[in-house]
Amino acid sequence: MIAGRNPKQPSDRSAPEKREDTLEIPEVGRCNFTALRKAARRVSQLYDVVLAPCSLRSTQWSILVHIGRSGKPTQTELADSLALDRSTLAHNLKPLERDGLVQVLDDEIDKRSRIVMLTSTGRAKLVESLILWRDAQESIEAIFGVQKAKTLRASLEVLSSKAFTHAFEVLRLRNSGQKTSK
Repeated sequence: MIAGRNPKQPSDRSAPEKREDTLEIPEVGRCNFTALRKAARRVSQLYDVVLAPCSLRSTQWSILVHIGRSGKPTQTELADSLALDRSTLAHNLKPLERDGLVQVLDDEIDKRSRIVMLTSTGRAKLVESLILWRDAQESIEAIFGVQKAKTLRASLEVLSSKAFTHAFEVLRLRNSGQKTSK
């Protein structure tokens, strides 16, 4: 027997007793949020490495692609397409504007809005980066599988849609007993 220890008392290493305030933490791999965040961080890191030769981060690249696809979106349209709030978008646009890749101008039709467009330097940077992006895309598809990657993108598109967000909020409010609005 160890001196100073009562044999009837559990050691510090024994399992904790079940109490009302015991945390019920989900097992590893059960949390959708954690899995999505972890995968997003890892994939962002991979794309950051691939895009480094053209001095773009994956977040900047994504913004340039959305602008290139849309032409001259308003900041609100761009924020919506990226699932960002406008203040986060404005913060992310500053270095791109500073580096001469984008231009943010008052909308001539609606003076309350601002439009975002690629500069010629931004367009050239996007062309340069697309070669690097294709390499990353092909590598991921070679490892993960082309069909699985396509299915994953489709699933992520659903999860990032406004319809999914609305359905989530309605269900959450219904489950909490609160009234829902249409």
